[in-house]
Amino acid sequence: MLFGLDGVELGLIIVFLCLFGGILSGFPVAFAIGGAAVISFGIIAALDSAGLLVHQAVDETSQAYRDLVNSGVNPLDISKFRFPDLPRYAEPVFQGGWELALDRNISFIVNRMNERVFAGQSIETLLAVLMFVLMGITLERSKIANDLLTTMARVFGPLPGGLAVSVVVVGAFLAASTGIVGATVVTMGLLSLPTMLRNGYSPELSTGVIAASGTLGQIIPPSIVIVLLGTLAGDIYSTAQETRAVAAGCSDALTYLGEAAVVSVGTLFQAALLPGILLAGLYAAYALGYAVLNPRKAPPVLSEEATGEVVTRNEALTWFLAVPAALIAAVVLSGAVGLVGSQDVTVARYSEAGDTASLRTNVSPQCQESMIELHGQLAWDRAVAEQEAIQEAGGFAESEELTDEQVAAAQAEKIATRAPIGTGIAVAFLLLALVLTTARGVSPSAEPRPLIVGAVGVALALLFDLLFIAPTTTPGTTVLILAIPTLLALYGCRYAAGLLGQNDLLRVVFPPLVLIVAVLGSILGGITNPTPAAALGAGGAIMLAAYRKRQDQGRSGNIILYTAFAIVIMLLVGVNFDLRVASGETTFQQWVAFIVAQASYLFAIFGILYSCWVLFASGVLKPIVRETAKVTSMVFTILIGSQLLNLVVISFGGEEYIQSFLRSFDREWVVFLIVMLVLFILGFVLDFLEIIYIVIPIVGPVIYGGTMDPKWVTIMIAVNLQTSFLTPPFGFALFYLRGVAPPSVTTGHIYRGIIPFVLIQVLGLALLWFVPGVVTIIPDLMPN
Repeated sequence: MLFGLDGVELGLIIVFLCLFGGILSGFPVAFAIGGAAVISFGIIAALDSAGLLVHQAVDETSQAYRDLVNSGVNPLDISKFRFPDLPRYAEPVFQGGWELALDRNISFIVNRMNERVFAGQSIETLLAVLMFVLMGITLERSKIANDLLTTMARVFGPLPGGLAVSVVVVGAFLAASTGIVGATVVTMGLLSLPTMLRNGYSPELSTGVIAASGTLGQIIPPSIVIVLLGTLAGDIYSTAQETRAVAAGCSDALTYLGEAAVVSVGTLFQAALLPGILLAGLYAAYALGYAVLNPRKAPPVLSEEATGEVVTRNEALTWFLAVPAALIAAVVLSGAVGLVGSQDVTVARYSEAGDTASLRTNVSPQCQESMIELHGQLAWDRAVAEQEAIQEAGGFAESEELTDEQVAAAQAEKIATRAPIGTGIAVAFLLLALVLTTARGVSPSAEPRPLIVGAVGVALALLFDLLFIAPTTTPGTTVLILAIPTLLALYGCRYAAGLLGQNDLLRVVFPPLVLIVAVLGSILGGITNPTPAAALGAGGAIMLAAYRKRQDQGRSGNIILYTAFAIVIMLLVGVNFDLRVASGETTFQQWVAFIVAQASYLFAIFGILYSCWVLFASGVLKPIVRETAKVTSMVFTILIGSQLLNLVVISFGGEEYIQSFLRSFDREWVVFLIVMLVLFILGFVLDFLEIIYIVIPIVGPVIYGGTMDPKWVTIMIAVNLQTSFLTPPFGFALFYLRGVAPPSVTTGHIYRGIIPFVLIQVLGLALLWFVPGVVTIIPDLMPN
């Protein structure tokens, strides 16, 4: 053996050195990965042909190996690492020669490209990357960060370390709206760093908090990292659990686990929300603590006079806290006592299928033993009891078609038990009421009569729903009944919008906040998957940027506002009316609803095209499209190159060798700890994209093939990868910041500044390790 190393070990070293050399060469990383694959394969093939690479493989024909298998040891767990005394024999790393390996790689790469890049199941989810990149770059070009930084500095500046806290808040906000680390760091570096230095902030704290806050876009959804990692992790987890189930003697993962082995990007977005907020909170807490201990290095800054009316403490507590809390509590309590609830009285034509046992019990003895070991004896006994009860009741009840009498009886029962006020109407008018109360708090001295008119409209709407609207009332009739109260409420809200616009904080935060809520709400609420939500975000970002551009030009942006209303109307009509006008008998109100929805749709299309024209005419659209194409093509090129590198590692047994080493440890938490440590170290020299597509496919079958929650595992990896932007020498956030920092800020300042935040990242990982509920609580509470 060359240098006393196993041939596979030498092959892995050659691959890493070629990859590292390609990155250091200055050649674009997206192409350096594919080049490293080709060069490393050629070197390994040449050394193997010369007989210099020899692999010591376990002799599976030996009596010792057969004895281990007969004793019940899983063949996957048998390796030279766990059983070093097993007989071994020498073989070349390319069994059958490098020509056969090359032929296999070519066929594998075609299949993998088809599955993961061109036409596979994950391609729809990967399209979300394009949309989120477009959304982020558009918002960044609309100068939203400029307004946010100015406004937040005015709000938090008077606090010790307030400017640093404002940077963290803006970083978290931009993470949820743009998610582009480079754009966020550069923008905050240009705008905040000179201000912080001018006000006496230390260069270390200033650079550290800007670089760290800019990386929050990697974990706070919608995150491109989670989209890419989630599509890969979902496939790996499903395959690994199927392998685990077969090894346990069961037919499939559903039988063995008692649930489908699935993890979606939407679920990961839910899981990532609290960890992202936790990291932002830790950053802000460090900035405040630093200011308390070093007041001269992070002094409070007197803010400029804010525009808008001065609001007293009692007025603020009344209109910003007490009244909104009372309104929300009233709706929640009304739902609890049955006053507010669903008005849906639809009855399915088919009965529901009967209940099944919590676990499948008709399994082989080996599978039963494995399931008892996994779930516990109590869970198995409960499943057996459930199955016996089902059999005594006549067995599993199949779904069957109901008669007209049964449908009518079921519908009558629903009507009798329905809530007097519909949930949708209650929530919609609650939102309008909150707009009215917030406007009153922003300007207490303003003329109150329009707000009172709006409040009367809200009250009348709820009263009319209670008195005149039944579950059987048609949507058209409902619209007519609520027309006058709705117009009154909208009249008050139109006046309230003018008052809200006088407040700098609301004027700056509200538009992108609505977009974030629309995108994340549709994903986290289980309404849609990330790709349509990303398309909604991209369209909304284009409209927002165009509206901002029209304002900068001193021209009206009403067409864009009308477009937003048209989209809302289109969604409301689509949810509440049956628009299938070509099927069966069509009523007059269906035709009216269809015409309204079609008109809204056409106007929305016109409004989006108009927004694109505004951006194009102002010279903004072209760089947005160019930058989006550049970032997206880089991501997909890295995806293709990493597949080549992975296939090279697989071809000489590197993947199996690493997995055998990891499986040699008895405790899976030790394996995961080793993987996390390796990922952390690799973050010093590799970008998160390389780590996701090169390292995760190799170690994934081991860490996703155990008992650990896949959501927790994925989020832990995502938080770990976030540090790759901060760790020198190749931390991209450091490069971005160095490029825009003034000459007085040295590279040493930047490196010293990020050290506390890297330690905070490690602390955050430790908190998620010991309190995994931070990751799992939201997915457990929300629909998927």
